[in-house]
Amino acid sequence: QVQLVESGGGLVQAGGSLRLSCAASGSIFRINAMGWYRQAPGKQRELVAGITSGGSTNYADSVKGRFTISRDNAKNTVYLQMDSLKPEDTAVYLCNAKIRISVALRERDYWGQGTQVTVSS
Repeated sequence: QVQLVESGGGLVQAGGSLRLSCAASGSIFRINAMGWYRQAPGKQRELVAGITSGGSTNYADSVKGRFTISRDNAKNTVYLQMDSLKPEDTAVYLCNAKIRISVALRERDYWGQGTQVTVSS
């Protein structure tokens, strides 16, 4: 069984910073890409940032230059450093990882439970 556990959300004023963490645990053979998504009330879930196992990254246009994704493969953990936060960044942030649990099985998506980020104006 694989679990993704997020931490680091909270309430912050506009212009402030937060750092999210997501640690994967359980029966893991390999973790491929990892990423952060967000979902605001009444809106579709959107990709915020992604990172491959080799460290290549991609970002949504709305967060480029403000957010930084990174990962520690030894700890099976992905991070999202969020700077210059805006009220429109308010959402539930969800961690995603593409994980193979054995050499015989293909990767599948795993999700964290989500962490609330609220940015006040």
